[in-house]
Amino acid sequence: MDFSETAERISLKITSKGHSVDTAGIEKKLRRLVDEFGVPAAEAERTVTNELMKEYDIPNPGALSGSGEQKSINELVPGEWVTIEGRIVALSSSPSPAISQTGIISDNTGAVRFVVWSKANAPVMSTGKWYHIESAVVDEYRGVANIKVHSGSTVKEVEKDGALIPAVTPIAELSVGVGSVRAKVLQEWDTTHDRMLQSGLLGDESGTIKFVLWKEEGKEKLVPGTVYNIFYALVDEYNGRHSLNLNTSTCIPEEGDIAVSSGDTTVEGALVHLAPGSGLIKRCPVEGCNRVLSRQNYCPVHEIQPKFNYDLRIKGWLDNGVKTWELLIQRENVELLTGMTLEQARELAENNPLGMDEVFLRVRETVLGRYLSCKGREIDQRILVSQCGFTHFDPTRLADLLNRAGGETA
Repeated sequence: MDFSETAERISLKITSKGHSVDTAGIEKKLRRLVDEFGVPAAEAERTVTNELMKEYDIPNPGALSGSGEQKSINELVPGEWVTIEGRIVALSSSPSPAISQTGIISDNTGAVRFVVWSKANAPVMSTGKWYHIESAVVDEYRGVANIKVHSGSTVKEVEKDGALIPAVTPIAELSVGVGSVRAKVLQEWDTTHDRMLQSGLLGDESGTIKFVLWKEEGKEKLVPGTVYNIFYALVDEYNGRHSLNLNTSTCIPEEGDIAVSSGDTTVEGALVHLAPGSGLIKRCPVEGCNRVLSRQNYCPVHEIQPKFNYDLRIKGWLDNGVKTWELLIQRENVELLTGMTLEQARELAENNPLGMDEVFLRVRETVLGRYLSCKGREIDQRILVSQCGFTHFDPTRLADLLNRAGGETA
């Protein structure tokens, strides 16, 4: 937008009616609406023009109300000025001094993220209460509508009865925005950031999805193996894959189980690398933690843990000559591949001078360089293996392989 040109155009409309205006002031208003509040250029021009015509009492039969039409949340379209009415279902910590509040507001048709600018001087909203928000701007971020409350908006608490019942969406059908799921915590992963409280994998009958929970007052970790109703989580997308940010969500545990698919990705190839942290490992015994401990029995959350739990796993790379996958193989399949049980591995480590390194060496000797067929869930080129076994050379394929290599059969 050429602010100076637009300001000049607006100024001419007013001066043509016999009034003098400050063109620089007009440009400042335009910049604030567009740059600070994310108002579309055409809408900003219309708003400033209407405001000046009203100020100078200039007849303007084509003017539209600045408050915007009252709409349901599922009808919001980026670029509009609207009035909405909804219940605050989540509040998040402000990421910037420029933002007074941010969270999620919902009605019976859906939910949307909102931002209240500090300069709006709006009343502080509370979770669980209903509000009438007038003259808000519908903005867009990553293709998803969100609400911006600015200095021209009005926010009033309203009395309204009735509970909201969010629609639960199968994981495979989630789209970027706000979503609610019923899912089981399948795995908890080691955190990769100091601000991260927990990350892991959720699953339902339709599929699986990564989740992240950031450290924030009042937030508690989810318990692996437990089924939760998760309402109003933020659905993000990165590299074509969805993930759930649970900081805005309400997570309610429930009894029962979910028959989660074990995953339908099957890969074959040679195990070309066995990563550190394979073989016999120690896990934190604190309920709900299960993190892998260091050699000094140190948990990054619960510190020194002398009464640890042993476990077996394989972390490595599988290569088929065209593509490489990272494998994560849990105890049951490690025992099948190596012929070594967890108890045998523990005894070996406790009675051998090399300790746990001896278990690692024996696992490496058994599996490294061997061809494997693995089935499981694929997440970002990582296979969470549910079934695994060695593959053996098929003599009937010899002629085909030689032909592809340009050789001849005997």
